[in-house]
Amino acid sequence: MKLVVVSAGLSVPSSTRLLADRLATATADRVPAEIEVVELRDLAVEIAHNLTNGFPGKKLAAALAAVTEADGLIAVTPVFSASYSGLFKSFFDVLEKDALVGKPVLIAATGGSARHSLVLDHALRPLFAYLRAIVLPTAVYAASEDWGAEGLPERIDRAAAELATLMQGLSATRPADGPTVVPFADQLAALNISPSGV
Repeated sequence: MKLVVVSAGLSVPSSTRLLADRLATATADRVPAEIEVVELRDLAVEIAHNLTNGFPGKKLAAALAAVTEADGLIAVTPVFSASYSGLFKSFFDVLEKDALVGKPVLIAATGGSARHSLVLDHALRPLFAYLRAIVLPTAVYAASEDWGAEGLPERIDRAAAELATLMQGLSATRPADGPTVVPFADQLAALNISPSGV
């Protein structure tokens, strides 16, 4: 299986990337998955060009394909002005509209204070619900004071367990070669009924 992590952190090192890595590791501990990290900071110029000309550059096209082909997605953004970052939103604006349909998504965010934790429910959850993804019940927010404190590791483990379970469940129910379409005339022939009803 393939697990893709989208991180919108801007600095190096980044608390957003740190949270993304911890979530990915905790998920991979529960389900065998190849992890691919998409650092939006490295794609900022290509995202801007795609918004203005409609064509993704080489690196952006690869990142969009990775997200589309993923069995599970972890999306992590820093909080700016009480919402997700513009870079984060712009990336999902250039993603094909059906790319996340039915895909399990673990949402997470980082910020300077706990006051911004509502970003998960008032901004991130509606964005991914609009994209028709399956947004996990547990979302993870990490304020500056959460690092090294009690509670964050438990939230990471709970969210990762939910994502791993959903990834395994969806892959087990996915048909290997897609649905078989039987033409209507063949279905009628199998019932010994002619198309005219005689």
